Amino acid sequence: MTDVQRHGVTRRWSDAVIHRGIAYFVEVADDPTQEMGGQVAQVLKQIDDRLELVGSHRKRILQVLIYVADLADVPVLNALWDEWVPLGHAPARACIAVGLAVGYRVEMIVTSALIDCSADGGPRE
Repeated sequence: MTDVQRHGVTRRWSDAVIHRGIAYFVEVADDPTQEMGGQVAQVLKQIDDRLELVGSHRKRILQVLIYVADLADVPVLNALWDEWVPLGHAPARACIAVGLAVGYRVEMIVTSALIDCSADGGPRE
């Protein structure tokens, strides 16, 4: 299937999957030893990097599902989030408390439209 592009493929996951002009990816902190603020900052930076890699940007994000280990950390998340999201371009968002791997405080699942796509769903050059 040429209409599905996978980036960073491993046995268990792909770093990003693109289909019909939509990118799907998940980010967790590269350094889980940091507290919530440090992990959120890392994840937001990683999202920026991934968006650039797939040909998108913050204003094109459609939805973010945010998993947190402790709802008490949400005010820290929200402060950094509000600075990061472009005014007038907030995506649909859910924030859910879940059990995450040891040390991890936050995980974000991102769905974003590519900047410019041809009719067949692939990015335009």
